[in-house]
Amino acid sequence: MSAQLAFDALADPVRRAILTVLAERDECSVNELVDQIDSVGRTGVSNHLRILRHAGLVTERKAGRFCFYSIDPAGPARDVIAMLQELFRGALSDAVEAADRTAATDTTLRRA
Repeated sequence: MSAQLAFDALADPVRRAILTVLAERDECSVNELVDQIDSVGRTGVSNHLRILRHAGLVTERKAGRFCFYSIDPAGPARDVIAMLQELFRGALSDAVEAADRTAATDTTLRRA
């Protein structure tokens, strides 16, 4: 699975909501997810879970006639998180440098 598929899956707000519920509860059945996601019905939740599973973001565990879903920590989610951490680390570093330059400019202007 690629990070691109993961980012494509994350583009949808319903899928992000499903992942949020799974992150809070560790594992859920489709019915539990339907109870938490009010913007789509059971079929919609199932379709979104299929996309998340295909992207490698969630895993499915079958127990009898029930399916339980959880976030796959070993899948592309790890790569997406690493990529976002690096992106934000760089952005934070740039923001600190810009703030330092602004503070230095403000100090210089006050002295003049």
